[in-house]
Amino acid sequence: MPVFDFRNIPDEKSPCQCTYTAFQSSEPEATPEKPILVLANHLREWKHHSCGVFTNQNQRTAFEFEEEDGTVSADILKIDARFVSLLRWLGENHIHVRLSGVNKEDGYGVYRIREIAFGGGTKLSAEDGFLQYMIERLLSSSAPSEEPEDEEADEIGDHMKLTSLQSITDFITCAGRTLPDNIRLWARRNLAVARSHEVTTEERRHAQRALSIMMNVQWKNNYFESIDPKEARRILDEELYGMERVKQRIMETIIQINRTHTLPAYGILLAGPAGTGKSQIAYAVARILKLPWTTLDMSSINDPEQLTGSSRIYANAKPGIIMEAFSMAGESNLVFIINELDKASSGKGNGNPADVLLTLLDNLGFTDNYMECMIPTVGVYPIATANDKEQISAPLMSRFAVIDIPDYTPEEKKIIFSQYVLPKVLKRIRLRKEECIVTPEALDAVIEKYADTTGIRDLEQAAEHMVANALYQIEVHHVERVVFDGEMVRNLLS
Repeated sequence: MPVFDFRNIPDEKSPCQCTYTAFQSSEPEATPEKPILVLANHLREWKHHSCGVFTNQNQRTAFEFEEEDGTVSADILKIDARFVSLLRWLGENHIHVRLSGVNKEDGYGVYRIREIAFGGGTKLSAEDGFLQYMIERLLSSSAPSEEPEDEEADEIGDHMKLTSLQSITDFITCAGRTLPDNIRLWARRNLAVARSHEVTTEERRHAQRALSIMMNVQWKNNYFESIDPKEARRILDEELYGMERVKQRIMETIIQINRTHTLPAYGILLAGPAGTGKSQIAYAVARILKLPWTTLDMSSINDPEQLTGSSRIYANAKPGIIMEAFSMAGESNLVFIINELDKASSGKGNGNPADVLLTLLDNLGFTDNYMECMIPTVGVYPIATANDKEQISAPLMSRFAVIDIPDYTPEEKKIIFSQYVLPKVLKRIRLRKEECIVTPEALDAVIEKYADTTGIRDLEQAAEHMVANALYQIEVHHVERVVFDGEMVRNLLS
């Protein structure tokens, strides 16, 4: 005979009672020690992997296990508050799931939930990893809302995109609380437009496209995890030779982040001659912050609409570069590397691109014309580069902490070439250092050749040329090694 738990079955006088307590959690993953929810196991211990459906969805109180001796119901005792809406959605749509959990004294702790592909799910969006996608989004959220991760780690949810109206609707239902309030309201309005038959097909298409873009971005809060100062310094030393004052300024920023757990109010402007490694410094900072990064090349942007997007009234309308950067990164916390900021004021279209940057840099929010919504920018950290900071307007300059990047001395260039540039090229071309030897005279000749140029780009090109020449001689002339002297270098680079 099947064993049933009748405590949650209402009678004519007693409605369903909510059995669980919700607890707040910001854990980035669910584990047996920190489960998503806890089910009663006083009647029997449940299997490590158990299948069934969530029931009593008016009160969201139980899970029906599909056991060999029949269906057995167990109360939900505790649940991570982020997952309440998701479990309701699973139950309301009778989506069969498999739980992974462990039996403990306080109940059966569920740390993974997977959809059963062959189950009786009625929602198309519950298939093809949609459930896992929502779980991943909920776990990554810090709002008191929802979500777990999966066992065999099929990772199908990692690459999934919300495109259909059904999947977007279900996501808003289950994980809407992970969205900022203004975006949640915006999503509901656009969802109404996308479903409406009172607007044009073009308007519905734009609304659905905008929803797909917005829902596929994880909108995070401005809390920032601590950064290991030793690891940050290691990355700086690995990427940059010398530049102690520059490294000190960056380390000061790291220490500030660790104290406040927020990004600084001002971005960084790296100003100095061409080829001095400004972009390399920017990439190193993004690596230290462990944030995705995107680049804005202001020399190629001559119309503000490239940044702000075009209005939906046009058939070929699309979001601007800034919104596309959020979409590509998949999250709202990212590093914007703004190259050649000193060329931002030379707009040739209807307006000035520099004015658009001011809105982005203020961290108050940015409005994209296509999205028609205020985009939160509290998690954006701008790092700009410029060759001539005198060409940057005062309002733009006031948004940055300026770090001047000096040119390298001849002695510094020698060390950079011999200890950084040349070994890197040899490794990439797969030559051993004993196969390409640069004598002190040859090194002097390289530095002398480019004495009148700034930065190290010419040194990098010289190393490429020399190593390629050594490889040619080894492969074609069958020599064991190539030893460059001063005359060989002058002839090769002339």
